[in-house]
Amino acid sequence: MRLKQRFDSVQQESYLSIWRTYDRLKALEDAFFAQWQLTAQQYNVLRILQAHGAPLPTLTIADKLISRAPDVTRMLDRLEKQAWIVRVRSDSDRRSVLVEITEKGVKLLDSMASGLTELHEKQLGHVPPAELQELCSLLAKVRAPHEPDGSAWG
Repeated sequence: MRLKQRFDSVQQESYLSIWRTYDRLKALEDAFFAQWQLTAQQYNVLRILQAHGAPLPTLTIADKLISRAPDVTRMLDRLEKQAWIVRVRSDSDRRSVLVEITEKGVKLLDSMASGLTELHEKQLGHVPPAELQELCSLLAKVRAPHEPDGSAWG
């Protein structure tokens, strides 16, 4: 009797390993962000706005997100309800909505900073920095043909 292989291919094994790793790291992330009634996607929006330093169009925010968000408008609604962002119509194009982080949003990010550092340490601190750099390079290589703009995000 022949034993069945665990995986159909090394590609399948690699994919499932990435997925399992994501699931474990995501559970820690979800617990962290839940303390602020925030999702990782919402946090990502706030970080994008803070880093840009000026109002951004909704579609630009959607393009810069780490992972796709099917309903950016609803996510922005939640952030606006918490007064972490404001939306304004562009003076030059009234159809365009610009989004800006508020002072309250900046304070939220500031209050989360040390906890986020601790989270990343908990998630990945056991792996030596050189190996993490190698991992980043390998993951960029895996993503490269699938990036929307053809570039490796990094």
